[in-house]
Amino acid sequence: MSRDLIVRTAVELIDQYGTTQLSMRNLGQQLGVEAMSLYRYVRGREDLLEAIVAGMLHDVETSLEEGITEHWQGYLQTLAHRMRDIALEHPQAFPLVATRHPATPWLRPPLRSLELVESFIGTLCGYGFTDEQIAETYRAFSSFLLGQLLLESAVRGAETSPVEEPLDEGGATVPNADENVDLSEKPNITRMQSLLSEDRGLDEFETSLENLLDRLDLMLSQ
Repeated sequence: MSRDLIVRTAVELIDQYGTTQLSMRNLGQQLGVEAMSLYRYVRGREDLLEAIVAGMLHDVETSLEEGITEHWQGYLQTLAHRMRDIALEHPQAFPLVATRHPATPWLRPPLRSLELVESFIGTLCGYGFTDEQIAETYRAFSSFLLGQLLLESAVRGAETSPVEEPLDEGGATVPNADENVDLSEKPNITRMQSLLSEDRGLDEFETSLENLLDRLDLMLSQ
């Protein structure tokens, strides 16, 4: 028994039955142990759900291929496809990435991992992006992934509404607790925290709408 085994088994259970059927009791039965024995490795269902999300995003980060990142377009294409792979492999579990509260309100799902965002900022900075350009790219790219991949998950039968569970069950980490997030080893995020915190929702909406109308206009003119 280990935390990793418990998380992997929980993902398998969600893949088969959906998030509504994930409970410590059902998970214990799947593993052939009493539910209470799981609390040696996870602090409760909330902690388990956070571990599932962290695991999926860690898989995305470690699977990025350096050979495809000679240009920034290649990096974003690779990252987008890695995120889509997760959504297609685990359509029932992927909405957790999109609907659960991130560690801080300025992290945007589905790119809601501090490690992944730190890498994202550093990579684009290496391509010559300014901080303002990186922040705008992060917002636009996240919005694209969120809408597209949630739709694909829903088409495959996933429940895309948030899991209705009391927060901080069993001492799990409290979401949106900025003061408790350690950024000491995240220099890129620390530098850009104020830019990432800006509310540009209306600008993003208008830009996306204009791009859609331009695309439709081009289609109709052909």
